[in-house]
Amino acid sequence: MDPIIILQAGVTSGTVLLFATIGEIFAERSGVLNLGVEGMMLIGAMSAFSVAVYTGNPWLGLLVAMLVAGLISQIHAFISITLQADQVVSGLSLTFLGAGISLVFGEGLSKAGTISLLPNFSIPLLAQIPFLGQIFFTNQSILVYLGYLLTPLAWYYINRTRPGLHLRAVGEYPAAADALGINVYRTRYLYVFVGGVFAGLAGATISLAISPGWFSELTTAGQGWIAVGLVIFAQWDPFRAMAGAYAFGALRRLILDIQGPTMILGMANPFYYNPYWGFFLQMLPYAFTVIVLILGSREAMRKRLGAPAALGNPYIRGERGL
Repeated sequence: MDPIIILQAGVTSGTVLLFATIGEIFAERSGVLNLGVEGMMLIGAMSAFSVAVYTGNPWLGLLVAMLVAGLISQIHAFISITLQADQVVSGLSLTFLGAGISLVFGEGLSKAGTISLLPNFSIPLLAQIPFLGQIFFTNQSILVYLGYLLTPLAWYYINRTRPGLHLRAVGEYPAAADALGINVYRTRYLYVFVGGVFAGLAGATISLAISPGWFSELTTAGQGWIAVGLVIFAQWDPFRAMAGAYAFGALRRLILDIQGPTMILGMANPFYYNPYWGFFLQMLPYAFTVIVLILGSREAMRKRLGAPAALGNPYIRGERGL
């Protein structure tokens, strides 16, 4: 097992988690919990793949995936913001809806043939940096490089700009933000849409860059749920989200690699001869996500982690409190 190959693959596959996690950070920073990330990613993967199949243009597929997932997210926004329904139930419903729509409209796509893919390339000079250059800048998808740019931009936007200040104010103290003239409802609608756009981008990354030429209900493989857990793990910070996403990507690749060879360091590989060990290893990322979600659901732990104070609470104008 080559550590450079594992880490390089971790950056590639971790980009999917990075996009989905940053999108959910924006939504949750506004006070809206959206558990429909998995469904929106499936919609994005299906839309991107189908458009690329029928038009031969992967860039158009990417744009359509982002737009469609963003529009689907507004169903959750309407239910949770305007109708003030339970955000957990609404988000779960969005996941089921996204899965159903993607399977109905994506039927037969796996047999549609080859498609044009988004380009992979190396960045001159940076690719020559020992070790790091091979991992981050050698033969990566253009979407991976986009992830490098979006992460600091997202952090700067949230923490150093006036719109970012409004975003944080709405997520922390919506009544005070409303009193200062910030439209709480419009702000939440906007960032739920942004979260959907990023989830669609994550799904399109799978179809057009990570595992091209294939679509089914297993395309996202639960990565939307991992992204929701990563938001808590990252403490709603894009840079921590990047580190967590790449670590999860590398872990998933490592698990695949150690199940492959019959011998490791000259000794019999127990994970190869005992398939139950393989199932256990594949379970680890999702088990970690469940643990993070359980810990993050505790009020005291949420405050310690820095969760937005109004997260998950519908805002009713004129009502005291959050």
